[in-house]
Amino acid sequence: MFPGMGPKNLEAMMKKMGIKTENISADEVIIKGEKTIVIKEPQITLMEIKGQKTFQIIGRIEEVKEAGKVKEEDIELVMEKTGASREKAGEALEKSQGDIAKAILSLTD
Repeated sequence: MFPGMGPKNLEAMMKKMGIKTENISADEVIIKGEKTIVIKEPQITLMEIKGQKTFQIIGRIEEVKEAGKVKEEDIELVMEKTGASREKAGEALEKSQGDIAKAILSLTD
């Protein structure tokens, strides 16, 4: 922030420069790519400058998972708890996005 400039003055200056801002309400933000990142209790600001939109997200990162990778020990645990084959256990973990409890429940229903 600029020294001696309050939030209202900064907002007015940004408006004169053609910069629009908007706060967006959300419970969580999920970013999917090579890794899946879950941000809880986010504070999201949308900034639009000359038609270009930019998001600023501040929050607590709760979870980062490798996309599409299921850990071998997770497969073995699901196999042990359900009696399922390696293939079925792996498929259940992929469908549940690595959530062991959901994978076990899906195989025992």
